Amino acid sequence: MSDAWWCEHAWVDGRVADGVLVTTTDGVIDAVEVGRPPTGTCLQGLVIPGLANAHSHAFHRALRAHTQRGGGSFWTWREAMYRIADRLTPQSYLALARAVYTEMASAGITAVGEFHYLHHGPGGVLYADPNEMGRALISAAADAGVRLTLLDTCYLTAGPAGEPLDGPQLRFGDGDADRWAQRADALRSAAEDEPHVLVGAAVHSVRAVPAEQLARVASWAQAYDAPLHVHSSEQVAEVEQCLAAYGCTPTALLREHGVLGSRTTAVHATHLTAQDIADMRATSTGTCFCPTTERDLGDGIGPAPALLDGPGLFSLGTDSHAMIDLLEEARAVELDERLAGRRRGTIPAARLLDAATFDGQQALGWTTAGRLEPGARADLVAVDLASVRTAGGGATAENVVFAASAADVTDVVVDGRTVVTDRHHRLDAGRALAEIIGEMWS
Repeated sequence: MSDAWWCEHAWVDGRVADGVLVTTTDGVIDAVEVGRPPTGTCLQGLVIPGLANAHSHAFHRALRAHTQRGGGSFWTWREAMYRIADRLTPQSYLALARAVYTEMASAGITAVGEFHYLHHGPGGVLYADPNEMGRALISAAADAGVRLTLLDTCYLTAGPAGEPLDGPQLRFGDGDADRWAQRADALRSAAEDEPHVLVGAAVHSVRAVPAEQLARVASWAQAYDAPLHVHSSEQVAEVEQCLAAYGCTPTALLREHGVLGSRTTAVHATHLTAQDIADMRATSTGTCFCPTTERDLGDGIGPAPALLDGPGLFSLGTDSHAMIDLLEEARAVELDERLAGRRRGTIPAARLLDAATFDGQQALGWTTAGRLEPGARADLVAVDLASVRTAGGGATAENVVFAASAADVTDVVVDGRTVVTDRHHRLDAGRALAEIIGEMWS
């Protein structure tokens, strides 16, 4: 099926072009023509490629605004997260994830990387289908109209010294990496006929996967040429625990066991040594920053300039969904760096826009997404340039990155299918989220 979208302005080849006609066949861009008169479906404002949310925990959305009373740390926040995790069923997980992915679609996100470790029933009891919770996420993404990279996560221990899982954590574990791989194989086979899904792998962290098990997860990802993501160096305490258990940093441990590499994304990478950065650069390992979560949890500010300057991809995620706004994540990288370095303009808006689109799509394995060019997936996101936030800023990358928000996304096309029109998605995410989350906290 052929379609045509005329864009008032569009981000093409790293610049803003006017009067851009994008023609597609079966969800793939055939041609991008600049300076054309209006024809086909008209998209006002500045049209950018689809945003990619490279790091999501869908069920964490239930914590928004419920963990803001009092003080605490990541570790106290984690206890509240465990309580929510223990209440989820496949049915409620489907309903919650569907609403969360709908919120993402409405924010211009066309692909999401779900870091999925809530595998089993309470007490670690396997469902009749051991991947029932993963299947719920697959259905949720299809209903919301977004692509899903399901990063099936290996989670085996409660600490780097091999402490056993306990309480709600029992739902996360498969026993060992071989049994994790068997279940991941079954999930991958089940998703083969789902064109909106890729199945990748994840190491939850060096706290949750013992050193001797890391290579098995890495080899699984290598065998399928699949994305491999890992939480790494998010908190100072995590680094200290790894040093105590192994005598090295998390990055060094991951390098030693073959986890680093061009298919790998280190999520957070906040507390890195100079050698850690050198190891990531030498292996072309990518990074995913999640600034709204990192600031919400008080984790710290990562070394963005050093990582952006390397050969690895630099992507963005909303992680715990303190908010779902990839444009906020993009500008936060630069604004946090201004606070840390007391200097403005370190990272250009164009580079941040690439991180939110192209780099994120690549990190999730959608290798033909993230740019408006022939042969690419037809993902188009229109951003309003006349809202109270963007009015007067013009059709520029700076206006989109430093002024616009998710509320300024008006229209979203995913693989040639219109998912959001004039800020309207066919599903009512707000009502669904209020009902589901209300029940979880009642």
